[in-house]
Amino acid sequence: MVQAGETKIEELKTKIRKLNSKAGQMKMDLHDLAEGLPTDYKQLMDVAAATYEIYRQLDELKQQLKQLENAK
Repeated sequence: MVQAGETKIEELKTKIRKLNSKAGQMKMDLHDLAEGLPTDYKQLMDVAAATYEIYRQLDELKQQLKQLENAK
């Protein structure tokens, strides 16, 4: 039988994988926008803020995962 802690760890790993994928896409979008400057400069703050938020969430989930794995 799988313990509740192991289930939580697997759920976090799944969320991290999904966010990693999304974060990679956001990073590329931000890069593409930066390369095209000054065109579409008005989008820069929104894209940067969204990219920041994805990476902040990713960092938070990784810290939670580390804590759960260390608690085993």
